[in-house]
Amino acid sequence: MKGLLDWSLIPQSLYAQDVADMAGDCLRRYGPEEWRAVVLTNEIHGHLGIYSTLGAKMGILARELFEAQGLEDDISVLSFAGSIPPVSCLNDGLQVSTGSSMGHGLFAVSSGRKACSAKARFTCGSVSLDISLKPTFEESIRSDIRQGVALYGHGPRYWDYIRSLALKYWLEWDRRQIYAVSANKM
Repeated sequence: MKGLLDWSLIPQSLYAQDVADMAGDCLRRYGPEEWRAVVLTNEIHGHLGIYSTLGAKMGILARELFEAQGLEDDISVLSFAGSIPPVSCLNDGLQVSTGSSMGHGLFAVSSGRKACSAKARFTCGSVSLDISLKPTFEESIRSDIRQGVALYGHGPRYWDYIRSLALKYWLEWDRRQIYAVSANKM
């Protein structure tokens, strides 16, 4: 987005050490728009989480596919992430990264049968795209979360573990490779 702050110039001391340690790599690999979206998402979300981070990555991918120049482009989003964590956390990343918020009337959450999956329908003008996390990545998350629950329950060490997974996925999972994209019939 033009005219925005150069996120690479933010002093690393303003980030938690684990985020500061990967800032350079993330900015080089995925660019300042993804960096900004993920950082802001996780500030709003309240912690660095897996699905919120993936929602930000998904929204940035949608904006790229639509060739949207900035958040002022009206992209409407129908999320299939439902309203039950952890998958529903995707909704926070989708809203921040696309600017399509519930308050603007451009964001809705499906309550149908398909709810509770890392998938969203993005519409810009007369074009509509379905973007979903590929099953292999979804299974990796489920397996990693099950392992965390088995090891730590839901205490503080579990949340440290989730944060470490979110950082790993943020750094290692390229938005251009982890999602399946299909045109939706309108």
